[in-house]
This record gives sequence, C-alpha cells and structure tokens, in this order.
Amino acid sequence: MPSHPPAVEVIRSARRHRTVQARLVGDTVEVRIPARMSAAEEEKAVADILAKLRRKSVASATSDEDLQARAEQLNARHLEGRATIGSIRWVGNQHARWGSCTPSTGTIRITDRLRKVPDYVLDAVILHELVHTFIPGHGPEFWEWADRAPQAERAKGYLEAYQRFG
Repeated sequence: MPSHPPAVEVIRSARRHRTVQARLVGDTVEVRIPARMSAAEEEKAVADILAKLRRKSVASATSDEDLQARAEQLNARHLEGRATIGSIRWVGNQHARWGSCTPSTGTIRITDRLRKVPDYVLDAVILHELVHTFIPGHGPEFWEWADRAPQAERAKGYLEAYQRFG
C-alpha cells in the first residue's frame, strides 16, 4: 500500500452478494462491494479493508535485499538518483539511533528496531540516510532533500513517540 493516503474507488457489483474485495491499482485502492449495500455498510466495509491493507503494509522490508530495493526506489523517486548506495542492511547493535551512513562508501545501516514500523516511517529513515551520501550534516539543504519523504513530518512524530514509548 502506498505511504500516502490512497485514493479509493468503490465498485458496486450486482454479481457480488456478500464479500468485499480490494486490490491496489497504481495509487488507487479498488474496493468491490455488493450493489445492495447501504451507504453505512459501504463506509464500514471500506474502512475495514483499508485497515487490513495498512496492517499488511507494516514490516514489508524484511530482508537486506528488500532494504536495497527500497533504497534504490526511493533514490530514483525522491532524490533524482543523487544518492550513492554502497550497501544497506539491518543491524541489531544500534540502540541510540534509527540509522547511520558512511558517506565515503555509501554504506547504510538501519536499526532492526524499525522492522515493525509502517512503511512511510521506514522510508523516511532510509531517505534521511540516503541524503547523507551526498550532503553531510543536517543543514537547511539536507532537510530540503530529506523532507521529500512521503509524510516526512508524520514519520518524525511517529519516531519521536516510538523512541519515548516504543
């Protein structure tokens, strides 16, 4: 599921009698429902299916290979390919930070404490580390690039709360 709120298209079907089904088509969630459903039943069915899709989107990058593919995608989509990705991997020895980067080699490490966060949060951390491959420090130019992450401010709030209570 995309990291921003998805567009939803409800498709009523006379052939469908009880079941509700959803699929992602681009950035749109198509929800198929029985034609006879009331507006209230439709609203509940759509909310339930979106919640189910959100639960599935958590922890979708489970391997180092998944992180690599995700980093390459984020680099192309949000950083104009500027980041140099040497390697990216999960690590279990980072307890005070979410990720780290060695700019000279493009080596990125992501704490395994983030394995169960929503995709948009993981994406923001990966993008943050990717920006460090071409901009050192945390100056204004750095944040112009790092804040290109979808839902960047929301991810910062999530991480702040997660650090305190997670």
